[in-house]
This record gives sequence, C-alpha cells and structure tokens, in this order.
Amino acid sequence: MSGQFVDDERFDGLYLNVANTTRGIEPLLDTVFSFLRRKTDFLAGPNGQGSEVAIAKVNEVLQKHVDIYEQATNNRNVKSSPKKKPTSKTKEVKKQTKKQPAAVAAPKPEEDGVIELGDGGFDISNAPDSVDTPKPAAAAVSSPPPAKKEEAKPPPVESSTAVAPTIEKTEDGKLVPSIGNGSSVEGKYFWTQTLPEVTVTVPLPEHTRARDLTVVIAKQKLKVGLKSQKDAMIVDAPLTRAIICDDSFWTIEDGNHLVINLQKSNQMEWWDAICEGDPMIDVTKVEPETSQLGDLEGDTRQTVEKMMFDQRQKALGLPTSEEQKKWDIIEKFKKSHPDMDFSNAKIT
Repeated sequence: MSGQFVDDERFDGLYLNVANTTRGIEPLLDTVFSFLRRKTDFLAGPNGQGSEVAIAKVNEVLQKHVDIYEQATNNRNVKSSPKKKPTSKTKEVKKQTKKQPAAVAAPKPEEDGVIELGDGGFDISNAPDSVDTPKPAAAAVSSPPPAKKEEAKPPPVESSTAVAPTIEKTEDGKLVPSIGNGSSVEGKYFWTQTLPEVTVTVPLPEHTRARDLTVVIAKQKLKVGLKSQKDAMIVDAPLTRAIICDDSFWTIEDGNHLVINLQKSNQMEWWDAICEGDPMIDVTKVEPETSQLGDLEGDTRQTVEKMMFDQRQKALGLPTSEEQKKWDIIEKFKKSHPDMDFSNAKIT
C-alpha cells in the first residue's frame, strides 16, 4: 500500500514551499514530526506499544529510500561508464583512485526538482547548474560551443511576453480583464484571480534561484526583487486588498518565473488591481468560471449568483438587486395608497 507513494510527485509543490520557508533540513524534518506529534498518535505506537516502534518505523522508511537512492545512483554510474576490458594501466589507475577518492571523484549531476543543500541553505530552483558545467572543457578545444550556449539561453523577455495577457481598455479608461480575470503591469508582472485567491507571475532572468530573490508577503504589502539589484525592486507597494499571509506562498517555475499565490481575506469580491497605483480592471466585465458555480453550496452560491447578477445589471445600466428591491417596495406602497400623489416626490 505504501509503495505507491514512494515516487509520488503530487506533493512536491507543498514540500518545496515548506523547504523554502524552513531553510534547513532539520527545521524541515521538525515540521513533519511536529505534525505527527500534535495531530496523530504515531509516537505512541500501534496499540500503545511505545515510541520505540515509531522510531523503528522511521528508520525502516528512511533505509528504504536510502536503498532506492543508492540503486538509482549505481544505475546512472553503470550507464555513464563505457565498458572496456581492464588492462594493466587501468588496474594501476583504479588502485590510485582507491587511495585518493576525493581527488578523482567527479561531481554528481543534479536531478531536476531536487533541493540542493549548501552553505546558503535550501535552493528550490528546478534549473540545475550541472547542465553548464561540462561546457568549459569543450570551449577550450574549439570555438563553436559558446554559440551553442547562447542558443540554449533565450532572452528572458521572450519567454515572459509569450504568456503575458493582451491589454484592452473600456470607454472609461479601465482595463478589460484578460483570460483569468486579471491583467498585466508592464515591466513587472501579470496576474489572474478567482474569488478565493490571486496568482501573480513575475518574469525573472533565466536560472534564477530562490536564494537570489527577496520576497516579502505581508497582509497589505508585497515586495519582490533580486538581491543583486537591491536598489531597484520589481514590486514594492501596498496591496489594494488585505490577504491571509499564512495561506499565501511563492515558488519558482522553470527557473525564470516567480509565481505568488495570495489568499484573499474577503473571498466574495473581485480585485481591480494588485498594488495601489497599478492600472485597474473593470470588475463588471469579470467572467467567473460557470463550472465552479455548481461546486458552491448554500449561502456562498447565493452570494456569488447575486454578485454576478449585479455586475450584469451595472454593465447594462439597469438597477442592481438591492435597488430593484427598493423600487418594488415603493411600487407596492403606491398601489396601497392610490389617493396619494407621487408625481413630485424625489425618490433615491
């Protein structure tokens, strides 16, 4: 039963976010065992057999993954090393390598998605440096390799503008919401939203890693920048609405995009902009996904349907549901008092 989770990648995003927050292997493990201690009876052992059983289970699972790692490492070494008949010279070389393993051992290539632990702490970037490490040796032999290296790194502007939404304006100067009910801020980011959350995507230089960034998510402020450019932050402004900090997080995708997920404090309203001073969209033209409406229940669904109705009415220049209720009460009162003259009455 547990074997199906050995290579399960569904929770990678969650753990990458935890790794980015904890910044260390021991704090990361503390979060795991803290959950088991506070929310489960794992440390008590099955049927109260004691913590020794829990420790044995942890060691068993750890040893299982050590075996998987060593087997995968051995398979890579077998595939990468050519099969040659041993000669007297190669035997001498093998003896020397056994005596001096540190001097001869080649660096192991990184794997995509593996968290790298070094002097700077965790690095959750998916862009490994090992792709570029063998190229200097080839460059010393001939000149073509530098040209190949340039082709492999397209300008970050091209990769970011390919996914940025187009911008259209309404008659009153506001922006028409793009697909995803958001828009873009030129030179900074583009964003989308649903009722519960906002997603902000910031284009970055190629091969940017988490340790290269400064990201601050506060209740009513957002700050994003490169540590190499401290005097020129990409985003540094108050948010137009409050957010839930504990449920908001960020991650790096493809080594060239920062994706920030902000959970709205008020999950029953559409945002017209992310930061104060940014161009605003016309929220009356927001088009929520109809497929999500069927998933809502009770009061939540009624509130969303009311919002959608009011937005359509405003767009058509017609009264909203609240305004319509007032007019219905007035009309009912007029019918109940036909002897009264309302021709000169000012009703707002």
